[in-house]
Amino acid sequence: MRRLFVILILSVCATACSSADRTLMVDPLIGSGGHGHVFVGACMPHGMVAVGPNNVSQGWDWCSGYHDSDTTVAGFAQNHLSGTGIADLGEIVVMPFTGEPKLEKGTGNGDGYAVRFDKAHETVVPGYYSVMLDAADIFAEVTATERAAFHRYTYFSEQEGVQTPPRRILFDLESAPKSLSRTGCLFSRIEVLDDGTVTGCRRSDEWARGEEVWFAARFSQPVEGYTLYSDNLPVNGNSAEGDNVKAVFDFSGSDKVELSVALSYTSADGALRNLAADAALRFDDVRRESHGKWNAELSRIEFKGIDPTTDSIFYTSLYHTAFAPQLFADVDGRYRRADGQMVVADGFVPYTIFSLWDTYRAVHPLYTIIDPRAGDYVNSLADITASSGRLPVWHLAGHETDCMVGVHSVPVMVDAALKGVDGVDAQEMLRLVSDFDKQPVPGLDYVAAGGYVPADKVNWSVSRALEYAIDDDAVARLARALGDGAAAERYAARALGYRNYFDAESGFMRGKLADSSWRTPFDPSYSMHEEHDYVEGNAWQYTWLVPHDVEGLISLFGGDEAFAEHLDALFEADSSLNEGASADITGMIGQYAHGNEPSHHTIYLYAYAGRQWRTAELVRRVCREFYTTEPDGLIGNEDCGQMSAWYVFTALGFYPVHPTAGVYVFGSPLVESATIHTVSGRDFTVRTVNNSAENIYIQSVTLDGKPYDRSYVTHGDLLRGGELVFTMGPEPNTAFGAAPENRPVTAYDMIGTTDL
Repeated sequence: MRRLFVILILSVCATACSSADRTLMVDPLIGSGGHGHVFVGACMPHGMVAVGPNNVSQGWDWCSGYHDSDTTVAGFAQNHLSGTGIADLGEIVVMPFTGEPKLEKGTGNGDGYAVRFDKAHETVVPGYYSVMLDAADIFAEVTATERAAFHRYTYFSEQEGVQTPPRRILFDLESAPKSLSRTGCLFSRIEVLDDGTVTGCRRSDEWARGEEVWFAARFSQPVEGYTLYSDNLPVNGNSAEGDNVKAVFDFSGSDKVELSVALSYTSADGALRNLAADAALRFDDVRRESHGKWNAELSRIEFKGIDPTTDSIFYTSLYHTAFAPQLFADVDGRYRRADGQMVVADGFVPYTIFSLWDTYRAVHPLYTIIDPRAGDYVNSLADITASSGRLPVWHLAGHETDCMVGVHSVPVMVDAALKGVDGVDAQEMLRLVSDFDKQPVPGLDYVAAGGYVPADKVNWSVSRALEYAIDDDAVARLARALGDGAAAERYAARALGYRNYFDAESGFMRGKLADSSWRTPFDPSYSMHEEHDYVEGNAWQYTWLVPHDVEGLISLFGGDEAFAEHLDALFEADSSLNEGASADITGMIGQYAHGNEPSHHTIYLYAYAGRQWRTAELVRRVCREFYTTEPDGLIGNEDCGQMSAWYVFTALGFYPVHPTAGVYVFGSPLVESATIHTVSGRDFTVRTVNNSAENIYIQSVTLDGKPYDRSYVTHGDLLRGGELVFTMGPEPNTAFGAAPENRPVTAYDMIGTTDL
């Protein structure tokens, strides 16, 4: 055991320690418990590979393959999702072991290759994961480059006077986390080449139907022997194929075996080229490189919070936003288009994993401020549109999953065009989004025919319609900016369709039947996942989903006072939910549900009614109660960075209520000082005076040393650089941001800040 402790100490000390090392403030286990579903393992920022352990369990909370409650390891898979509500990937499983082969993973109790571990013997930092596999007496470590996973296994099985059992590594191409009632692995193949290199592929029917991934692997020492299996039966020769393929490799050299596994979504040759690109690297080289890249990624924002806990949550949140989208092209630029064609990328770097129903709200707006890859993400969406003939909804590994509602590639593409994101052609974006109203998604045909989505014809009708209206508004804004008046007028009119669902008598958005009557009976707290008017929510939560026309929504309520009173009622309502309500409705304050994305902008709506101080109270409560440093420190699915992006923005003091207006509404900053290194090359600094856990209210603001009375800043303000200073206090300054001319407005957009 002493050798283990030495390795752990060296492992920790290998990470450079300095005041500028922001990886030290990241706790990758935050969100690995509860319903956070975050990935635990090693990856590069936005890399293709995300290598880490799979547990034995495969329930909903194991969507990333790992959950903090579990102490089993059923191998190390080369790719993973993070924070999603549906499982996929977790493929090409590698497991070290000794003794006789066990080909099924079992339960971790000696009945298969899965083993148990002690949480005290687990280490995870950005770019590195290690664990002592107690029952196997093997110390396992993984790290990663952009396209290859690097494994190192140290076997502690020598006993004096006892013959050393064979040191072995298993490849399992059948096993992967499952969440849908689908087939799983459809076909796999493994082949051992003459030089000992291993290649293979896996095709599956899971969330991404027909997803194909290839790999190429190489060991650091010669293979003593190997056995290939199909359906757990030995196969003669150097290759095996089928829907249940495995391989066991034997080693008799050093007790430390290193293994590199490169992935590709194009071919075995692509995986071999990706493997060759990193061939000169050894495990420790890769770990140092990964650490450096993570520190650089996290340093895009130099943040000092009001206390160390805030620093940890902030940098862990920023870390989570850099898992997806994931790199999708090989080292030579070759990638698989949405139509299945293999081409070389021209003018952009292709990415995949677009959880757009979640990430259009805050993750992609964050990228437009700090991430130079933002143009590549948007051009990836454009390429998917051009090659598939439809706009992406939730794109995964080259395949459309059609998950959730809305077509939110539209606001992401429009936002980038309006902000002048580098490499994004605004005219091309308009051409691609102009056909939004003809997309093959449920309910749009009814909007075209009758102006609304009838609740007795289309499930989740209210949720779909409100999300579609946001997309309509985005198209209208870009069309207006580029001088297409006809398209602007048509889509602007469609964007106001949300009014069809507002019931003035009850004060809620309600399902409307095909005969124009309201669906009855009506309970605003009622929610069911299937056969209902709202998806993962209820009327309390969805009534506020009009970020593109908050002024219009205020008018429907009858003015500022009535609007604010109904908002207050949301946060004061009984939090009870009906039996069978969606498990995603979590993080409750009254009927506000912070654990799911449709609520994320709602707290900030008070500022539009001149009550910014009320926003301050509530964002501090959310940050205090729903973001912690514990494994269950996220109140809902992390959803590819959205839960974390909310915190990143909020801690800085503002949030993008409207995803295409370029307006960031003030809340209550958790920062003492922060420097945002923007994509423009100019720094924007945020400072606070008298900030603390008690001093939560904005008293006054200056921008570049001048008094600033508005309760928001614009994207142009951030990219021009400058200094924003908040003076805080323990009591509300109800006059701050109260005057109509100082409130955020949804009519604002980025026109004029760039040359479109």
